[in-house]
Amino acid sequence: FIFTDFLQMAAAHCMVHPVPPRNFTLPCVLLNETFLSPFSAGSWSGLRRELGAPKIKPLMNEENFLCCLWSASSIDCSLYRASMQARKFIPSEINLSAPQKIDWSWNMECWIRGRLDLLVCNLQLLKLDLRADLKVNLLYSGSELSLGAASTSSLQGTVRVAPCDCGDQATCQCLVATPSLNHTYLLWLEMVAGGTALGSPPVALQPTDIVKPEAPVKLRLELAERGQVKLCWSSPAPLPFPLQHQVRISAPPGHGDSQMLQVALESSVAMDNALLDSPSSVQVRSRNLRGPGFWSDWSTPYNLTLGAQVLYFPPRSLTSAGSNLSFLCLYTSSTQPVEAQELVWWLNLAEQIPARQYSLVSSRVSKVTLFNLKATQPRGGFLYNALYCCHQSRECHHRYAEFYVVDMDFNISCETDGYLTKMTCRWSANPTTLLLGSLQLRYHRSQIYCSDFPSPSPNSEVKECHLQRNHSYECTFQPIFLLSGYTLWIEFKHFLGTLESSPTCVIPADVVKPLPPSNVGAELTRNTGLLNVSWTQPVFASRDLTFQIRWNSGSREDIPWQLYEVPRPAGSWAVVRVQQLCVQYVVQVRCRELDGSGYWSDWSRAAQTLVQDIR
Repeated sequence: FIFTDFLQMAAAHCMVHPVPPRNFTLPCVLLNETFLSPFSAGSWSGLRRELGAPKIKPLMNEENFLCCLWSASSIDCSLYRASMQARKFIPSEINLSAPQKIDWSWNMECWIRGRLDLLVCNLQLLKLDLRADLKVNLLYSGSELSLGAASTSSLQGTVRVAPCDCGDQATCQCLVATPSLNHTYLLWLEMVAGGTALGSPPVALQPTDIVKPEAPVKLRLELAERGQVKLCWSSPAPLPFPLQHQVRISAPPGHGDSQMLQVALESSVAMDNALLDSPSSVQVRSRNLRGPGFWSDWSTPYNLTLGAQVLYFPPRSLTSAGSNLSFLCLYTSSTQPVEAQELVWWLNLAEQIPARQYSLVSSRVSKVTLFNLKATQPRGGFLYNALYCCHQSRECHHRYAEFYVVDMDFNISCETDGYLTKMTCRWSANPTTLLLGSLQLRYHRSQIYCSDFPSPSPNSEVKECHLQRNHSYECTFQPIFLLSGYTLWIEFKHFLGTLESSPTCVIPADVVKPLPPSNVGAELTRNTGLLNVSWTQPVFASRDLTFQIRWNSGSREDIPWQLYEVPRPAGSWAVVRVQQLCVQYVVQVRCRELDGSGYWSDWSRAAQTLVQDIR
C-alpha cells in the first residue's frame, strides 16, 4: 500500500491493472534515490518511515515508478513513466528474481459468485498484526467502457464504498451486491490506521473474467441409448457462457489411485463399467470454457456403487398409441453384478412380458420391446405404466421405468358459414388425455389449396380454442381465405415432451354450410296428386347446389318425414308425387354445394299446403 497522493497520480495516468482469476499482490512504489527496491522494507512502519510525510514531493512530476504483480510461483513487473497513457498491465517488461517477504502488502482474491449476484474480495494481510482501529473500505466505480488505450480519466462514474469486514486472522472480506456483467469496474482499497490513510493502486475488474461457478449438483448415473453408463450432473445456476468440467474419481485405500478426467462442454462423461463394481466416489467441478475464471468448489462426493444398482434407458418415455417402445436395463443385485440373460421384465408388477420380446445389448444390459401400445389408463393416482427389470429369481429393485401412452387420434372437422366470412373447426379429446397434459390446435395457412401430403410446418401458429361440453373444443377462423389450404393438427404438451397428431388440410371453400333456401312455397294440384314446391336459392352461394325436399302430412307428430332428392340440374322448383290429396302437407327444403365435402344447410322454414275440396 502507498500514500493516497501516489494513488491520485497513478489513477490520472496509467496505474490500472486487470484483476486476474487467482490471488494476487500488487504494490507500486516510486523509483528514486531514497527507495530503490519495493522489496527492501522490513515492515509497514518501516515503509512509513522511508516514505514519511516530510519526504513526499508533488508526485505528478516524478519520472518513473514500478508495479509488480506476483503470486507464490511467479512475478511480473512493469516500469511506468508518468507520461504514459492508460493501458493494461503488460508482464515481463522487467524480470526480477523471486521477491522477499512483503510485510506491508495484502494478498487479494476477487471473484463473482456463481449466481452472478455478488462480488467477493478476500484480503489476507501478510505478517502484520491487525490494529484495533484498522478500517478498510473497497471503493469502486462502474463503466460500460473497457480498459484500453483511453486514459483512466474516461473511466468515470459514481464512486461507491463497500465496507470490508475484518476478522481476527488478519483477513478481511469485501462484498459488492448485484455487479453488472457488462461493466468494467475500477476499484481500489483505502485503509485508515493510527490516523494515517493508505490506498492501493486502482485495478480494473471485468466480472465475466472472474466468475466462480457454483459447484455442480444432482450427480447421477444414467444408461445411454447403446448401453453405455454415463455420469451426469447439473449446474445449479444458468451462466451466460459455456463451462468446462473436471471429474475426480477417488478410490478408497487399497483400490488404486485417484483418477482425473477432463471433460469439455457436455455435462456428462462415459464411465468404465468396472468402476461401477468398485467402492469409488466421484466429484465434479466447473469453470468458464472460453475465458479466464475460477474453478468451482468440488461437488458433494457421489458413490458409484449405490448409484448403479439398477439403471434404465430411457428412465421415462412418452409416446402415442399404436407405437412400439424399447427399454434397456442394467441390474446389480445387493451382492454382485447380474448378467443380462438372467433378467426378466414385468409390466406394473402384474404382467410378465414374454421372453421373445427380450434381446441382449451386452453381457450386462438387457433390452425389451413393447409392440402396438394402447393408451394409458389411469390406475388410481398413477397416470403412467411402470416397467420393472428384475432378476429371474423375482428379486426386484424399487426403481422402475415409467412410460406414458397417449391417444393422438383426433378427428378435426371444419365448416365455413353460409356468409363465407368464418370457418369453425371442432375436435374432441379423450378425458384421459386431458389428465396427462395440455392440448392445443396448431395450423399453417398456405397461399392456395392443399398439399397432397400435408405435414406440420415450423412456421405454424396456435389457434385459441374453447372447451365445450363432452370434452370437445371449438375454434373459429375469421377472416378466412376461401382458397387457401389450412393445415391443422393437435399438439399434446407433456413434461416429457410434445406429441403431434396426423395433420389434415382444409380449404374453406370446400367445407361450406350454405344458408337455407328462403321463400319456400308448396301447392297441391287438384286431382293429379302432385306437390309443387318452389324456393329461392341462398344469396351467397358461389357454386352449384343440390337440394333435398322433405314433407309429411302434419296431422300427427309420429308420422315420419318423406325425403325427396331433387334431380340435377336443380333449379328453384320441383314436383313431388303424393298419395293423399285431402291432407295438409308441411314442406321444408335444404341445400349443399354440388362439389366438395361441404355440409347440408339447415332446413328452411316450413311451408304448408292448403286443403281444398275435391269433387
